[in-house]
Amino acid sequence: MSQFNLVDQTNLFKINYYKKSENMYNSDNVLAGRIKKRYDFVGKQRFVATPLSFSGGVGAGVLPKSNAGKYEGAVILSKRVYATCEIEREAIHASKGDKGAFVQATKETVQKTVESYMRNDSRIRFGDGSGILGRGDGATNVAGAGTDVSPYTVVISEASWLEANFEEKDYIQVVTGMNAWPDNSTGVAEGAQTEVNLLEIVEVDPDAREVSLVGVSPTLAALSGVGPVTVTTGFCMQKSFGVEPQGLKGIRDASVAGTGTLYNIPVQRRWKSIVEDALGTGVTTDLMNGVMLQLKKRFGKAATMIMTSFEQYQNILALLEDQKIYNLPNKNLKGHMGFEGVEYVGTGGKKIGIFVDRFAKRDTIYFLNDSYLECHHRPGFGWFDDDGTVFLRLQADDAYGARYGGYYENYITPTAHAFLENLAI
Repeated sequence: MSQFNLVDQTNLFKINYYKKSENMYNSDNVLAGRIKKRYDFVGKQRFVATPLSFSGGVGAGVLPKSNAGKYEGAVILSKRVYATCEIEREAIHASKGDKGAFVQATKETVQKTVESYMRNDSRIRFGDGSGILGRGDGATNVAGAGTDVSPYTVVISEASWLEANFEEKDYIQVVTGMNAWPDNSTGVAEGAQTEVNLLEIVEVDPDAREVSLVGVSPTLAALSGVGPVTVTTGFCMQKSFGVEPQGLKGIRDASVAGTGTLYNIPVQRRWKSIVEDALGTGVTTDLMNGVMLQLKKRFGKAATMIMTSFEQYQNILALLEDQKIYNLPNKNLKGHMGFEGVEYVGTGGKKIGIFVDRFAKRDTIYFLNDSYLECHHRPGFGWFDDDGTVFLRLQADDAYGARYGGYYENYITPTAHAFLENLAI
């Protein structure tokens, strides 16, 4: 070709770089902004005296016989939750100034690490303390070899699937020998708390509930091409099986089972949540009213907020079409109308906000009282800077590492909350 052109003379043309794109993921953590957070948890454990009955004796005609009240002690034990990052020393220097990179390496790494921690914090708060992200579907054979060219592909069961639980670049582990869903209390994680059997998520197909994984797993290798991941085999966040703080699913599961303990108190009439089964029907105001009234009747206090999934939020919007609130920030700007939110009018005419979270179960609406949902932190939460700096040199490597997180437990008073589940999606 004789003409001067973009292909043959490509090295003479400059590249026009535009500003860095917005995040292509949702990092909202709505519930964390509403709950009580304490940073004074010291000592071996925290004890909460919990009255579960009235005290004294009542009657008429003659003096009644008195009886002592029923008291239990809730025990709070801290759990360790971290986010880590590493950055090459050369990258730190190469990214200094606008000429070197779109972002400063340290600033970008710090910001994204905190975002990832908050995402995981939200997942934990809706979980059950097990770290389980999902179970096998028991029907679709595993494919692939766990390599970059041929990753393992596994299908997650419909009952346990939650798209937000699976993110590309996360490391996860296989957990075998589990009880029937939704009980995640038993099982064995491949590789335990080592890195031998960590699997990197390289692709997520939400429509097929399919996750692609790269890494070493004897379980998946044995199943590849010949069998599915069973419904008693799951996947957990790396090195986290059974050691995460308590979450809403854990409270719900114990309340449905009616056995076991929550914070060392046996599950019983006044120490469990209300769990209403919608039996596959769509959400209605009658169902929501019924749960709200049950909660007020049992606990004496109503929910202060409602959390739900995007699927159920859409159903609520359709249900409460005439109660939507629209925000018009500039009345002179025609055509610019943004949806602001929906409120539920509770007992006594009190308005309660309805919020959406991607970690909420798709078929569930959560009726929560945020005065009884607390996060008890050890002092020193945040970046680990005990040595006077956040980034520390890594041994035998020209790089730096940093750690963010702390030691805490979610204290969720079960009696103060309710669940409306098994709703049509």
